[in-house]
Amino acid sequence: MLATALLAATTLLLPIGARSTAHAATAYYVSTTGSDSNPGTSPDSAWQTLQHAADAAVPGDTVYVMGGTYNQKLKISKSGTSAGGFITFQNYPDQTAILDGTGLTVNESEGLVEIDSASYVRIQGFEIRNFTSSVRDVVPMGIYVNGSGNHIDLLNNYVHDIKSTAAVRSDLSGRDAHGIAVYGTEATAISDVTIDGNTLTNLVLGSSESLVVNGNVTDFQMTNNLVHDNDNIGIVAIGFEGTAPSNDQARNGVIRGNTVYNITAVNNPAYGKPVPNDDYSADGIYVDGGKDIVIENNTSYSNDIGIELASEHTGKATSNVTARNNLVYKNRYTGIAIGGYDSDRGSTIGCIIVNNTLYKNDTVGYEGGQLLLQYDTQNNTIENNIMVASSSNILIQNSFKKNTGNIVDYNLYYGPGGASGSAWVWKNISYGSFSAYKSGTGNDAHSLFAAPQFVDAASSDFHLASSSPAVDAGYTDTAVIGSTDIDGDARVIGSSVDIGADERA
Repeated sequence: MLATALLAATTLLLPIGARSTAHAATAYYVSTTGSDSNPGTSPDSAWQTLQHAADAAVPGDTVYVMGGTYNQKLKISKSGTSAGGFITFQNYPDQTAILDGTGLTVNESEGLVEIDSASYVRIQGFEIRNFTSSVRDVVPMGIYVNGSGNHIDLLNNYVHDIKSTAAVRSDLSGRDAHGIAVYGTEATAISDVTIDGNTLTNLVLGSSESLVVNGNVTDFQMTNNLVHDNDNIGIVAIGFEGTAPSNDQARNGVIRGNTVYNITAVNNPAYGKPVPNDDYSADGIYVDGGKDIVIENNTSYSNDIGIELASEHTGKATSNVTARNNLVYKNRYTGIAIGGYDSDRGSTIGCIIVNNTLYKNDTVGYEGGQLLLQYDTQNNTIENNIMVASSSNILIQNSFKKNTGNIVDYNLYYGPGGASGSAWVWKNISYGSFSAYKSGTGNDAHSLFAAPQFVDAASSDFHLASSSPAVDAGYTDTAVIGSTDIDGDARVIGSSVDIGADERA
């Protein structure tokens, strides 16, 4: 009884001038066997409905949801405060609280859990599942944050089986769903968003994405999430879709420490019928029109595209994005892509691709190579990357001539065709040897063609052996390489930075 009482009421200490509005932060409880006529302040007197708890909770309160299955929606429109604290909804410790949307109607664009223009809200530790619709232009979401607000934490949730099964129109529209979506739709941004430790899987997304920040969203972190086996994009930051009336561009964010795999559009009718189709265009990690973002220490494999920095909108750019210390391997079309996918798209400007390991991407024969430069790439830097070709022998693929000011150097290349049988395409000119490519383009003056000597690539161990030519062979620009490698080890241990995602200890 004593432990329950201590958990139920914790007094916040406030400055003297604020004591007239002080609130004793309260722990509330929701249970499948509870009643909304109960006080809700202990497991034995729990409420029954999530919405009743949301309507009652105030800054500093925590709502513990006991184990069980809740066939309920949860909509939060009340805010916590910086002084009073977060309004928190979380699973009761060591119990599995399941929010299940089976049979619930999806109204327009709606989350099973929804935060509407609220601040200082935390959602933690839930299983969120089975929110689906077969109606066109209706968008089910596991967690949906929209409007404006700040200090939103989405932590350690398991989101799965969120689906749109609607038939697409002839223009392939009408079928959309999201696992977790943050849409800044107002002139005031959604800011200070942390999305950490979530798992998102078995999502049927149509034209939409597993985990997305879109529109007027700033100062976000998408970290340590596991995203896999979904039929469209894994993690994405988006701009220029008309989501917000101003500042319509996700920005000032970090995408770090995530693992993304088995993301493919080939069974997605929103990309054309019949399925499976041949549209290998679903990214593991994507920035589409965002800016000022760091993508680091992620692992992206067995997707259609490992990482992409591009803009789908004419006259708009993805800019000032750094992709560093990522492991990108065995993706179907290409490892890392930049630039618009055709000449009606936008551009990639001032981005940095540094210290990544790209291994045997381009697995389906679409000749995307390890690095794909598409339409309108300007003033980007590509350095310190390991690129190992697949059986296609293509290392860099750049079939567009609109390519200006891009710097490519200090990379390590390797492939089954050797230095004289590998391919580089630059400004739509193909080079069949490393020496011809360097001479013809002026790129890679300090780069190497050599086996990188991984510890055990066959077992996906891409750490560098002590004898690797990548050790101490990179260009040490401390402003861009980051402080740690993909394992969290110091980024520079020897005389210079190592090439690739791993710094040999």
